[in-house]
Amino acid sequence: MPVIKPQSLRPAPQRTCVGCRKTQGKRSLIRVVRGPDGIQVDPGGKLPGRGAYLHDQRSCWEKALKGSLARALRAELDDAARAAMINFMMRYQDEHNG
Repeated sequence: MPVIKPQSLRPAPQRTCVGCRKTQGKRSLIRVVRGPDGIQVDPGGKLPGRGAYLHDQRSCWEKALKGSLARALRAELDDAARAAMINFMMRYQDEHNG
């Protein structure tokens, strides 16, 4: 009789929020990417480029926009990118907080 090995469950990928520095599952964080099209939010997590992760909390985004997001992406956040990040967070909170 053949021996059946139990399938090993792979642990969910963990990422660190660049705002608060807490680790959480990759799927529960929002990815921001520096790619060929510039810096943008990547809700699907599939765009090519260097990524950084943030919680959906305003405090994390505010901390990240002070400098840790730019360091994580190894890029300068210009005024347009900074405004786009703030705008995304405002819309996201309005949609998810009712």
